[in-house]
Amino acid sequence: MDMTFTPEQIAFRDEVRSWIREAMPPEMRRRAENGANFEQSETMEWHKILYEKGWAAPHWPKEVGGTGWDTTERFLFQEECVDSNAPQLSPFGLSMVGPLLIQFGTDEQKQRFLPKILSGEEIWCQGYSEPNAGSDLASLQTKAEKDGDDYIVNGQKTWTTYAQYADWIFVLVRTSSEGKKQEGISFLLADVKNTPGITVKPFLTTGGTLAFSETWFSDARVPQANRVGPEDGGWTMAKALLAHERTGIGGVAESGRSLQLAKRIAAETPVGKGRLLDDASFRRRIARLQMRHRAVAMLNLRTLAAAQVGHAPGFESSVLKIVGTEVQQETTELCMDAMGHNALGWLDSPADALPEYQNAVASQFNYLRAATIYGGSNEIQKNIIAKQMLRLPA
Repeated sequence: MDMTFTPEQIAFRDEVRSWIREAMPPEMRRRAENGANFEQSETMEWHKILYEKGWAAPHWPKEVGGTGWDTTERFLFQEECVDSNAPQLSPFGLSMVGPLLIQFGTDEQKQRFLPKILSGEEIWCQGYSEPNAGSDLASLQTKAEKDGDDYIVNGQKTWTTYAQYADWIFVLVRTSSEGKKQEGISFLLADVKNTPGITVKPFLTTGGTLAFSETWFSDARVPQANRVGPEDGGWTMAKALLAHERTGIGGVAESGRSLQLAKRIAAETPVGKGRLLDDASFRRRIARLQMRHRAVAMLNLRTLAAAQVGHAPGFESSVLKIVGTEVQQETTELCMDAMGHNALGWLDSPADALPEYQNAVASQFNYLRAATIYGGSNEIQKNIIAKQMLRLPA
């Protein structure tokens, strides 16, 4: 593979970099330069800025609000967003249910939901995992029973990321108990804010954030018109959505930024008469991670290139998910090690106890302990690779 960029692609990257720098409000830019975490309000402010520019959904078809960029341009745009530490937009609408509706939704569903996903007017979350159905998602028990033109939904979802901010949830439900457990699942869209019987309760993570919620459905009415695809055919859509999610979970650009952050911290951490960055053993750790990161970045480019010519992600997305999340964990661990004892006080220390760019390191380290579990655990991904790539029997 030719890993070099053309002059036109380099000019495009420079244009994106310059625009991000100029479009970001001054206080947001200051916080971005210092590696700060962003609040939900700041993320939505950046969403609106991208939407007005026409860059909120670069991977959508142009006719529904996308940019018309090719794979390389989308890759460069994502890299520049991460390198600038711009707020990361929620993936649940733009990168998950939006593309799914484009592929499987009815004309009415596309007209109803896509414009508001694109503009950020409606925020989405994902209702997949349950207390006893995580990586074995097909074991889910949340039920949906027909009643007139509606489904009556009962059950519980967990790990619903930032559900407390969501207006809508896409949810997998069991509509039949016949046949294989994968065959009785349907894909529904539910109005979180305006449907009686849906309750969202955030809970605190070890990183000190309210990133996850538990979501209950108690006789919640969801119109049958909000089912995407055929009844009992939701497993097909769940797999399609998860393949794209796992590609994104790999976090290649994010790991690259964490590597740069580890170097910055090490350069400012005194050790004896020198700096931690001058320590040979620490530099070897950086070098090993850089080589591994480079390898997964090349695989990511190959997967994106295949998508450009119409190939949906297959087992490659599982490979990216495994290696990418491991690299994410290793890079944040490297940052923590570079901080030394300063890494221990992220919950009860005053904000000015550390340089601002280090304040979010420990929280991110804790959050990413789950990266090898969410989106389908890495053990499950190895099973997928064995079945699809090595052709082993199920």
